[in-house]
Amino acid sequence: MSAREIVVLDDADQVAAAGAERFTAACERAIAKNGARGTFRVALAGGSTPRAMYVKLTGSPFCERIDWARVEIFFGDERCVPPDHADSNFRMAREALLDHVPLDAKHVHRVEGEKDPEAAARAYEAILPERIDLVLLGMGPDGHTASLFPGTPAIAERARRAMAVYVEKLKSWRVTLTAPVLSAAEEVVVMTVGDEKADALALALEGPDGAVPIQLVKPRRMTWLIDRAAAKKLARV
Repeated sequence: MSAREIVVLDDADQVAAAGAERFTAACERAIAKNGARGTFRVALAGGSTPRAMYVKLTGSPFCERIDWARVEIFFGDERCVPPDHADSNFRMAREALLDHVPLDAKHVHRVEGEKDPEAAARAYEAILPERIDLVLLGMGPDGHTASLFPGTPAIAERARRAMAVYVEKLKSWRVTLTAPVLSAAEEVVVMTVGDEKADALALALEGPDGAVPIQLVKPRRMTWLIDRAAAKKLARV
């Protein structure tokens, strides 16, 4: 049985700050739990709200609390573009966070989006850990998360850990972690802001099972950090 917490905050900046606190606390817990040689494994999300959170992690008080030498970075999904492309989640994370903290480059495990999508997915499967301590997610207006889009084969996948998916409406290939991998995380934090997300959020939190793809993610602990604009159609907050 998973535990779900819904936190409604005033605006996107408060959501980013709360996300940075959750990231930092999860890191502290994981390192304490995993012992002297343990690491904190986190899967990053793309998008503007996570980006704002990453910037906060580079400053006080968060940066000083994190033992960056013991942090390992993964990605929940990636666009099939080179790592220096404007659409690359890796590039966004590098510019907002990775270049600004004392993180070992060997601990950053990116999806090689410049490769053939299926080859990139297979290669990423091979390096994924058994379990990720923290998965950061966003949610689109259609209820997708990572690159689990409505109507794509990825939402039904149960055997693969990472897979290539073509998103017809975006005319683009992605590589995404699958729902079983996301659900196996120790903790998932979803950051959702803006009134354009209100309908999808209401379905995700109060709609029938299967209404939107993000409902496939069912970890042992899941925290929703949302602003008032996104929460406006929820009946119970």
